[in-house]
Amino acid sequence: MTSQQTTGFTIEPYPGLPLTVRDVGAGRPVVVLHGGGGPVTMTGVVDHFAATSRVLAPTHPGWDGTPRPEWFSGVGDLAETYLELLDDRDVSDVVVLGSSFGGWIASEMTVRDRGRRIGALIIVDAIGPRVEGHEVRIPTAPPGSPAPAAPAAPPTGQGSGAPEPPRGPSPEAIRTMLAYTGPSLSDPKLLHRLARVKVPALAVWGENDTVVTPDFGRAYAAAIPGARFELIRDAGHLPAREAPQATFAAIDAFLAAAGR
Repeated sequence: MTSQQTTGFTIEPYPGLPLTVRDVGAGRPVVVLHGGGGPVTMTGVVDHFAATSRVLAPTHPGWDGTPRPEWFSGVGDLAETYLELLDDRDVSDVVVLGSSFGGWIASEMTVRDRGRRIGALIIVDAIGPRVEGHEVRIPTAPPGSPAPAAPAAPPTGQGSGAPEPPRGPSPEAIRTMLAYTGPSLSDPKLLHRLARVKVPALAVWGENDTVVTPDFGRAYAAAIPGARFELIRDAGHLPAREAPQATFAAIDAFLAAAGR
């Protein structure tokens, strides 16, 4: 079942699971996967790619008021659903970019990509693997802040001009994210399974990220054969918002070198 929208569509990949996908631009397909802060945190990324590419940006079930059936849980459910989306839309040589929690999904998609739909992987300050000695830190909001924070969206004050995201995910978003990630916010097997990635890969990291530190990012990148690691100065957990010029320069240079 599909209903067309001005800039996207809604499908029902499984009974009782509507999936909303923003679909903008034309050209090389790019899948953009948001983190715990929701789709608003990726507005600048979508806008950047939409100038030259077709961007598919799903809203993970459970965010922004979308339903998530209780049975739909685990990062694997999201990864398989999005791989099926690529099959159903018959798109190939896809660039998959994920930020924070979305980077975990992007990595899992690439590991499981038996149909060879994915042509490049970009992770931005991503969570996912368990790295010895490097815990995922959940930032705390300042005193008096009503909303708890989580690994997604610290305040920026700078960026692409897109609406400023909230400081962190809402309590509901945190509960939803934990339904997918489990309480540890990690998969102890993923670091080993990343050896299956056979496409060009880039890890982009803010030098001031305290959620997942640059050393966590370096270990993440080192587990992916041939992956590049780019450190973004004066940026934290959301470098595309905090230092967009440097972040997009690194991404565009990587894609140009990869012939994407």
